Amino acid sequence: MVRGLFFVLLLIHASSSANGADEKEAPWLTLNGKAPAVVAREGFSGQFPEDTGMAFQMRTYDGMLLLCSVQLTMDNGAVCQPDVEISKSTNVQALHPNMTKTYNVNGKNVSGYFTIDYTMNDLVETMVGVQRIMTRSDAFDGYSIMPFEGESQFKMPLLWINVPYVQFFSEHKMNMEDFIRQVPLTSKHCLSSPEIGFLKAMSDRKLPAGLKLYFAFHGKDAVEPTTKKTYGSIASDLAALKPIVAGIVVPKDYIWPVDKSNYLVAQPTTLVTDAHKLGLEVYASGFANDNVLVYNYSYDPMAEYLNFISNGQFSVDGLITDFPPTATDAIMCFGPLRENRSKQGQPLIITRGGAYGVYAPSTDLAYKRAVDDGADVIDCSVQMSQDGVAFCMISPDLTASTTAATIFVDRITDVKEIQEESGIFSFALSWDEIQTLQPQLSTPYEKSTGLKRNPLFRNKGKFVTLAQFLEFARSKSVTGILISLDNAPYLASKGLDLVTTVTAALTKAQYDKKSGPQVFIQSDDTSVLAKFKNFPSYKRILSIKEEISSVNKAAVEEIKKNADGVTLTRYSILPTNPQGFTTVETPIVETLHSANLTVFVSTLNNEYITLAFDYFADPTVEIATYTHTVGVDGFVTEYPKTASRYQRNPCSDINRSYIILPARPGSLLNETRAAPADPPKPALTVQDVVDSPLPEVAKPKDPPSKQKQEASTSSSSAAAGLQSTAPAVAVAVALLCFLTAGHNWGS
Repeated sequence: MVRGLFFVLLLIHASSSANGADEKEAPWLTLNGKAPAVVAREGFSGQFPEDTGMAFQMRTYDGMLLLCSVQLTMDNGAVCQPDVEISKSTNVQALHPNMTKTYNVNGKNVSGYFTIDYTMNDLVETMVGVQRIMTRSDAFDGYSIMPFEGESQFKMPLLWINVPYVQFFSEHKMNMEDFIRQVPLTSKHCLSSPEIGFLKAMSDRKLPAGLKLYFAFHGKDAVEPTTKKTYGSIASDLAALKPIVAGIVVPKDYIWPVDKSNYLVAQPTTLVTDAHKLGLEVYASGFANDNVLVYNYSYDPMAEYLNFISNGQFSVDGLITDFPPTATDAIMCFGPLRENRSKQGQPLIITRGGAYGVYAPSTDLAYKRAVDDGADVIDCSVQMSQDGVAFCMISPDLTASTTAATIFVDRITDVKEIQEESGIFSFALSWDEIQTLQPQLSTPYEKSTGLKRNPLFRNKGKFVTLAQFLEFARSKSVTGILISLDNAPYLASKGLDLVTTVTAALTKAQYDKKSGPQVFIQSDDTSVLAKFKNFPSYKRILSIKEEISSVNKAAVEEIKKNADGVTLTRYSILPTNPQGFTTVETPIVETLHSANLTVFVSTLNNEYITLAFDYFADPTVEIATYTHTVGVDGFVTEYPKTASRYQRNPCSDINRSYIILPARPGSLLNETRAAPADPPKPALTVQDVVDSPLPEVAKPKDPPSKQKQEASTSSSSAAAGLQSTAPAVAVAVALLCFLTAGHNWGS
């Protein structure tokens, strides 16, 4: 039984998509010139266990097909399952721990649990589906497996039937050809198989008019059971397939290969154009938002889909995907001639470290890329070197963003006023020393997950001083700049005046004038923000880094004394439960907006591991959610291109018939057996907002390098002094001895 708002939204989305795009349909480079089709592999398998009722109880989008891979049972029934071996997609192992068997499957011995050893009743009535990909939620485990039977199933608007193991079943005295011939197929169905013999046998029989057959390729080195040829060699002779099938299904690397470094090769193959010349359709398979995407896509699944349907050279005729909503959005919203639109009153796109998703943060390359990618506001978190040079870096601890740990390991210290972990801090190194370092592109979750960002460019770029940043921003005519000032009290104790340094730099670059980019001054310290009251053209932003659930009235009034807006964490606005589902929308944004305070949310990233499950592993859905469900005034992101693409497509208009659906907080939670939410985070109070006045800036101490030099000089001088007086001392000692000796002798 389908329940909850989530599915209501899907139904609304499905019906609205039937109207197509509001704009005149642009031409597609598909075989028939129409929009590519979307095929949901084993249902909506990216969110729900494959081939369960939950995965299939989703109305199709316009032109979308539901794909079921047919596996036969011991009593000549059939179920939808991705593989004939079912231990990863069902709970069979828990039910029958000692019933594993080993069979030869297409030339390889495979051990596990197989559909041919169970009846339909065993599979459908006693077993349930489970999510077999560990990074996906198991909260939907426990729904029944879909049987492949019944008139209602074959009345589905568009059903794609995949038959992957014909020879295996034949070896076990089960005839897949006879089974499929009994299926009430229509012209709305598609039939595919990786076995040429089966497709040839089906094509020789009378089939419903309009029913299409497709040859499904496996990996290039795998062997096709009928011809004993590799699939790679078959791909080089597509003309031989033309008499048998209407099209082919190929893994996406057949179309656009990936090198050993996980980057796309420079140019795609000619497979799509070659197939189209023969009149063959091409469906690309293997799409999943939570795959480790090639680095060219910067973890944005929308970018990958577009590379196959809107690259200016060709378009595949269909996408076989685990996440059909994202593929459909790509087609409906980002197809030909629908990009590069002007943005219409959307939230500001504010960077963190520039395009930190592509280049090392706060480098010249990261800032250039951010501007090119459509950022509205570029940021500089100002750090200070030991000798007072202000420069841009996302943290005063240089160990993550530079190669400091390989050069200045002797400078590792503990500064509890800044962070719990030890680090190598900018204020412990001179600017000359910092310039000997290389930038370093890394993320907080790289070690735990292995997800890297653009590793071939890991150490590219140059560090940027505050003065250079200000000059660059003005030359690029960005909407605004965000200058972050943290740790000012501690820096003052080290003789470094952060506020005065930044104020002087902004004034020197004439940012205090009303013309030019908007200046946002951000800090987690209200005493720092108070220092900028005399600059009315600047907007002051209080950064609230702690997770909170609400803001009381007194705290709001206190914020307004020193700030024009706040930056909040994502989880202060849309908290999630321990299993990664959003629970509610807190009232914070509404409260702050009612007090005429601007609200920014930080930090949005593309990596699927940073996204709540409500967003379908699609960062564009998260952006849509904060835009339309929450209504923030800006989002801080390390991937400005993803946000810019969303804001410049027609589906970002909430009044359009087809939109990219924002999430509804808590709607998916109603469909799960998920654990309850954590207790609410504390409310923000006046005590949390008021900070102590900034201390006086201490008299600068000589840096350790200078102290060492002076110590060395003193030692050298002392040594030289000792050497120069040695003869006189020797004479004096000799004279003393002589006098003493003479006296003795005289006695």
